Amino acid sequence: MMELLTYEWLGKPVWMWLGFHALVAGLLAFDLGLLHRDKNHEIGVKESLLLTAFYFTLGLLYGGWIWWMLGANPAQEYVTGLVIEKSLSMDNVFVIAVILTSLGVPRAAQHRVLVWGILAAVILRGVMIGLGSILVQQAHWVLSIFAVFLIYAGIKMLVSKEEDQHDIRESASMRFLKRFVRVTDKPEGQAFIVRRPDPETGRMVRWLTPLAVALVLVNIADVIFAVDSVPAIFAITTDPFIVYTSNIFAILGLRALYFALAAMVDRFAYLKTALAFILLFIGGKIVVADTLELVHLPPWVSLLVTLVLLTIGVVYSLWRTRGAVEAAPEKPHREAAQRG
Repeated sequence: MMELLTYEWLGKPVWMWLGFHALVAGLLAFDLGLLHRDKNHEIGVKESLLLTAFYFTLGLLYGGWIWWMLGANPAQEYVTGLVIEKSLSMDNVFVIAVILTSLGVPRAAQHRVLVWGILAAVILRGVMIGLGSILVQQAHWVLSIFAVFLIYAGIKMLVSKEEDQHDIRESASMRFLKRFVRVTDKPEGQAFIVRRPDPETGRMVRWLTPLAVALVLVNIADVIFAVDSVPAIFAITTDPFIVYTSNIFAILGLRALYFALAAMVDRFAYLKTALAFILLFIGGKIVVADTLELVHLPPWVSLLVTLVLLTIGVVYSLWRTRGAVEAAPEKPHREAAQRG
């Protein structure tokens, strides 16, 4: 038994992988089984911020454990990966907010979609990181491909214009989906699948609800964003354990982060620009430090640059959109004056 636990898999003993997954399972059980036993409970902004702080603090404490077990450099790589993934996930949160709002998913039911979405994301990220690790180990030049992709994604994010959000219920993807499966017009409580009469035959058949459609779209969105974030962390370290643990810890807090940011989506208008520069920096770092080997950049430099860019993006967004907040309380006063 001890030989099995000490056997190295992807560069680390099996007991480290098992211990991490036991920790993740315990956190999910604590979150779902104790904190949110009431299915009709709506998560407020205050509770969201507290949960976000809890998960992020726990992630940093795990980084302290990595420092103790593996040393300072792996710990710096882990924290850098955690911050980068958490930063990029903010853009994912805004997309998820559009999906849930367009499909009319009630706030009390949104956490159910996010919970199952996170469980699926853990599996999908594990597969993507495993494949990425194999590619990088077999051919180091794959990192250069990652660099090109990250630079392209950063430039695309910079030059793309914000388009008006359309109703997903009338989108081509929804029309395509409805050709093959039955989808109810409205959510049915917190159910993903319900039995309803077929309009043509009258027989009781299974229908997907908007919650099920939202779950599918949320997972598709996560895969799309993982195509950016996973190469970004491989740019910091090629250690599969560090890449995976930092990624998963960032995902665990995504549900709490959603309820905090979704209520303030309009206040972060310039955050995407900061995320674009983060992608450009990471891609450039691969080219300069890894491909051309012109300079060596320790992990703490990447961490510092990421934090600075993210802070500038958040502060500048809040400053530029302060007028919207100040004008909001004045509107009722103007309407009252007009009625008077």
